[in-house]
This record gives sequence, C-alpha cells and structure tokens, in this order.
Amino acid sequence: MWRELLPVGRHRDSGGYRRYAWTGADAECRDWFREQAEARALAYEVDRNGNQWAWLGDPAAGGAVVTGSHLDSVPDGGAFDGPLGVVSSFAALDELRARNTRLARPLAVVNFGDEEGARFGLACVGSRLTAGQLTAEQAHRLTDGDGVTLPRAMEAAGYDPDAIGADPERLARIGAFVELHVEQGRALDLSGDRVGVASAIWPHGRWRFDFRGQANHAGTTRLADRRDPMLPYAETVLAARREARLAGAVATFGKVSVEPNGVNAVPSLVRGWLDSRAAGQEALDAVVGGVERAAREYADAHGVDLDVVRESFTPVVEFDHALRDELGRILGKDTGLTVPVLGTGAGHDAGILSASVPTAMLFVRNPTGVSHSPAESAAEDDCVAGVRALADVLEGLART
Repeated sequence: MWRELLPVGRHRDSGGYRRYAWTGADAECRDWFREQAEARALAYEVDRNGNQWAWLGDPAAGGAVVTGSHLDSVPDGGAFDGPLGVVSSFAALDELRARNTRLARPLAVVNFGDEEGARFGLACVGSRLTAGQLTAEQAHRLTDGDGVTLPRAMEAAGYDPDAIGADPERLARIGAFVELHVEQGRALDLSGDRVGVASAIWPHGRWRFDFRGQANHAGTTRLADRRDPMLPYAETVLAARREARLAGAVATFGKVSVEPNGVNAVPSLVRGWLDSRAAGQEALDAVVGGVERAAREYADAHGVDLDVVRESFTPVVEFDHALRDELGRILGKDTGLTVPVLGTGAGHDAGILSASVPTAMLFVRNPTGVSHSPAESAAEDDCVAGVRALADVLEGLART
C-alpha cells in the first residue's frame, strides 16, 4: 500500500507532495482508497461532503469504531502526515482478520477530505462540514488562489457541492473515532517510545495581516517618500518570534503575497498569514495580541494601513478522557508499561469530531520531529508497531 501511494502527487523537483483537494492528485488518492476498500470486500461509500468510508459490518447497527485520517497534503509536504493513518487503518484491519477476531461492533476506515486546507485556506473542511462546524454557505464562499470556488472545484471533480452540510445521522453511527498519526515533534524520540496517546490539541488559529502602502518606482522614489508595506511586515515577522518565545508558544508567518510583486517596484500590498498555537488560551491571546499591537505600531511608523482578519480558530481540544484511558489500558495490558500521553500543537480531524463523538489519537515516533516537509520520516519498525497498536485498540473497542 505504501509503495502504491508514494508517487501520487509527488513533485519532481522538491520531492514533496502536492495533493490538494479536488485536484488530479487528490482523485488518484481517492481511487486508491476505493480500490483498497473493494479489495477487502468492504462496503464503500462517499458521504455528502466527499469523505470516503469503508465499512466492515452494518453501519446502521450503531456504536461503530472508526479509524482513518486524510490523504491530502500541505504544499511540498511529507509522505507520512495523513497517509500513514489511512494506510495503517487498512493494515490494522488486515491484522484483525489474520487474528480471526470476532467483532461485536461495525468497523470503518475513513479518508476525510481537504484536511490540510492547502487549497482553500481552511483546514479540516470535510470533517468540519460533517460536524456542522462549517455551514454550506460558508463553504461555498471558499476560494483558492486562482479564484476557483469550492463548489466549482467539487463539480469539476465529479461531486455535488449542493449536497454538502452537517451530517448528524452519520455521526450518530459512531461510538468512537481513533486517528493514528505520525508525531509532529520529537517527544517520542526523546522518550524512546514507539507509540504514544494524545491528550489534547492546543488552541490555534490563522490570522491574515494586510499591510497597505503605495506602489512606486524602486529606483526613483526617495526612501523618505515611501510608504513601503514590506518594512512593517518584516518587523512584524520578528515580533511574532519574540512574542512566541516570551509566552512559551509558537508563531509563524509561513505564507506571504505581494502586490504588484515586481523586482523594481515598491509594493502596494503585503499580505502575510500568521499561524499561532499555544498550550493554553491565555498564552495564545497574549501572542496574537502582542503581534497585532506591534504590527500597528510599525505600520503607523511607516505610513502604512493595516487590517487584521482572523480567518480560522480552534479552541483547546481535550480528547475524551475515558477513551484515552482505555487506549492506555489496552496498549499496556500485556506489557504492564505506561503508554506516554502527549499534547500536540497540530490540528486534526479527530479534534474536529471530538465535539460530536468520543475521539482519541495514537502517535507514531518521528525520529527527526520534522513534519510538513519532504524530510518527514518514520522508521518501518515504528510504523509496524503503530499498526499493531491500532489493531489492538480496534480489537479492544469493537469486541466490547
């Protein structure tokens, strides 16, 4: 399975993946998922929001144990973020069949669409729609960098955008959702553990900073006469690093657009996107508030206007404590070992669904801690340990 997925959407020059929602690479990934379901004689379906499901047992029976993740990527992302969870889910199902496990509950593997938000700027679109955290009207207004709307992109891919929306009946079928994911950090590597359990997802969000100045000639405009928005933007980037360090948080300006974007032109607009995350809401508020205050001071000093727009926000997500503790019990029952419990600054579909169904996450060791990069990696032995841990969890949950 892993070898089949590796070439899909891989950029020849960067070595990273560009599997964006409702593109050709995304269609190839979705075809792969369907083929895996059909090869195992699982009941395959696509829900109203384009999420893919593969069922073992009757979905209508209720109390289903669901696992899976996503197959899309960030720009030039790594091979493991998302796909490891989906591949491991099918492999765990194979392991349960090899054990001749008798299940009392239906099982399902899911591929949630557009988790990374790389194309339309909003993460977890598929799960947000399903959980009712994103309305159809809001989704229809999403637009990519080329001006293509989400409805138009879905139609081009052969899906009906008029059908999208909350899906409470589907959520009511789910008794528990467990998402396996490569760790996006080095906690497991430092502790020497192959697999860990998630405790919570830090509060996080994305803010757009629009610095508006005046376009002018780079060679003839005196420095004193310029209203250059690049200057306060650059100072704001440094301010974000400073505020994050003071609060023990993280803050990143990872995306920027410039108009008119000419080498010999003073920009008229510099638009930067801030991603910030912290262990608690108070710390996150301190970071974002500090960055905005600094940005406004810098903008005023350079005669530049500034607009700040919060594009997305997710409060702290505490995973279901009873389910988390049950995962620890299942994984430690034969060894007597305590499974490490980790917090994470990364958002996931499991975090979105946690408001509707009991959710939990398993992390697989990442020796470098690098993620959202072609350098993202995990050792095969650790991935196998992840599959076995997920199979144990699914067996423990679905046999009861």
